[in-house]
Amino acid sequence: MTHTLEHPTAVDRIAIYKVSPELYDAMMRLSTASAKDVDPTLGELIKIRASQINHCAFCLDMHVADAREQGETEQRLALIAAWDEAGTLFTERERAALELTEAITELHHGHVSDEVYAKAAEVFTEKELAQVIALAVTINAWNRFNVATRMKAPRR
Repeated sequence: MTHTLEHPTAVDRIAIYKVSPELYDAMMRLSTASAKDVDPTLGELIKIRASQINHCAFCLDMHVADAREQGETEQRLALIAAWDEAGTLFTERERAALELTEAITELHHGHVSDEVYAKAAEVFTEKELAQVIALAVTINAWNRFNVATRMKAPRR
């Protein structure tokens, strides 16, 4: 007996930012506020890691390109998904931010643990910690809008 897999035709999705430009504007304001005073390299690492977890090709494409423009190395880009196994390739602050980002992104596993939060609180000031949390929350919102509407990464 031969089985074939049928792939349903993709449903046309809403162009959410065209239909609701005020939503896009609000998200851009949130993005700007959450990135304020955060090292751009750290910010891109946060955005890339959350986008990997959320399977957001659009955001991955954008933020990997942005990270490269800022001088991020191919080795680090390739290993963000395995940051916890990459030894000292990522700094203590980067590791704390990536762990916190994963905890915020993967809330289906439960809450952000005290241990993860404490690690981040040890290496960031309160203001920096607020910004790291805000960046993780913001990229998760972008990811969810883009995945829900199947935003496609641009062809280069």
